[in-house]
Amino acid sequence: MPDKVRIRLVVNDVAHDTLVEPRTLLVDFLRDELALTGTHAGCEQGVCGACTVLLDGRTTRSCLLFAAQLDGTSIRTVESLAAPDGTLHPIQRAFVENHGLQCGFCTSGMLMSACELLDRTPLPEPADVRESISGNLCRCTGYQNIVRSVCAAGRLVAAENPNATTGADA
Repeated sequence: MPDKVRIRLVVNDVAHDTLVEPRTLLVDFLRDELALTGTHAGCEQGVCGACTVLLDGRTTRSCLLFAAQLDGTSIRTVESLAAPDGTLHPIQRAFVENHGLQCGFCTSGMLMSACELLDRTPLPEPADVRESISGNLCRCTGYQNIVRSVCAAGRLVAAENPNATTGADA
């Protein structure tokens, strides 16, 4: 067994300095080492998008990266969206209010893709949303309510705080 590799990274605004096996995937590190189980391992080939997280602010498939590659990076998972008291983020509320989820398996990846989009385009058009979530597969919803949810999330964020972003300060 190869020696472990030291990594220092920030996950959901918490610094971690830890040793990992060189072949540990980021999705497994998040779920098994940090107990952040909101990130789902779906196809494990980078196709379905269920494992999507934000890596330095950009959507990334966590099943395609080794944790050892991520020294010095910042990761955001779906757990970073809700407030510590459990209050849902506007993106999460919009998904609930607009029926943007059914079984929920793809939802964490959809939420993180929506988060990146809303950081770039605070009030997206449906075409923007479709492009943004094009790498996230859902077998339940048919996508219409997801698109509606992301557009509504942009309006919620803008209404609640016109100067806010969906980033870490949200």
